[in-house]
Amino acid sequence: MQHIPRKRFGQHFLHERGVIAKIIDALALHAGDRVVEIGPGLGALTDHLSPRLNHLHVVELDRDLAAWLRERYSREQLTVHEGDALAFDFASLGDNIRLVGNLPYNISTPLLFHFAAFRDRLRDGHFMLQREVVERMAASPSTPAYGRLSVMLQLDFEMELLFRIAPGAFNPPPKVESAIVRMTPLVKRPFELQDRELFGQIVSRAFTQRRKTLRNSLRTFLSPADFASIAIDPMARAENLAVADYANISNYVARRGNGPKWPWP
Repeated sequence: MQHIPRKRFGQHFLHERGVIAKIIDALALHAGDRVVEIGPGLGALTDHLSPRLNHLHVVELDRDLAAWLRERYSREQLTVHEGDALAFDFASLGDNIRLVGNLPYNISTPLLFHFAAFRDRLRDGHFMLQREVVERMAASPSTPAYGRLSVMLQLDFEMELLFRIAPGAFNPPPKVESAIVRMTPLVKRPFELQDRELFGQIVSRAFTQRRKTLRNSLRTFLSPADFASIAIDPMARAENLAVADYANISNYVARRGNGPKWPWP
């Protein structure tokens, strides 16, 4: 199919056979797996997924590509869900879902958060993303790449950077190096989280002002006495705290029940 990549959709089509083979190997597919491919494009990965599965679901926003996919594959092989993956209800497909795809780099973070909302329905996710984004997703505390994305995703998933991909593996080549990440939902956390929305607010506030100490960035949530009560160093910075530390702060504020109202000098 002759198709001009559309910049507004962030289209960079994978074509390198060696990379495709490595992705397929990483997936270790079984015929009965419930796989959903995000943004199949010209079918470079679809052509290798479909023969290994009883059935494959794909989500494609580009209506021309969606129509082409319907012509290329039978309904027994493939279900094409035409629309925006950001609005797709993955729960409608059941449980134990495996997501895979070359995600548009311009909306990768919103997509990842959307997928995370279905964490209880997912078995795993394998995604091609900008290398820097994958490094942020998998980063450890007190490293330069560690940030809000790291904390919010590692709350629910184990992250693994599988391998890097050079720009030449795509058409057109992106201006950045890419990487494959594996996201596996955590079966059980070492802590319970009382208020997910509050957790997100605290993490966002901390990293919005990441150059400041927590004493300053979280001053609307915690007083000096609060820091002492939960054994968090007020002179630390956002990147110094592990996910469990943010959960500890969030649960403390949730138990206190009076929300963010500590504008101490």
